[in-house]
Amino acid sequence: MDQTRRDGKTPQLRDFLSAKVTKRSVSIAGHLTSISIEQPFWDELVCIAEQGGISPSTLIARVDKERETNLSSALRLYVLYHLKL
Repeated sequence: MDQTRRDGKTPQLRDFLSAKVTKRSVSIAGHLTSISIEQPFWDELVCIAEQGGISPSTLIARVDKERETNLSSALRLYVLYHLKL
């Protein structure tokens, strides 16, 4: 796993521990919904989507179809799952 951010800097633990929850609007199956997720999780979701050649919205829709918990939690768990592979 590459720990370098897009700006070329290596994130520090305090960067993760101080990350604020940010609300984002995403479109899933033509419906606008909001998710509340910390920036490090969002950044990783974007990277996972890029690696798969899909948009973040497409990845979020895929997670949405499989989830059994709220969407924001499911996305965090998906990132954790992906990083553990």
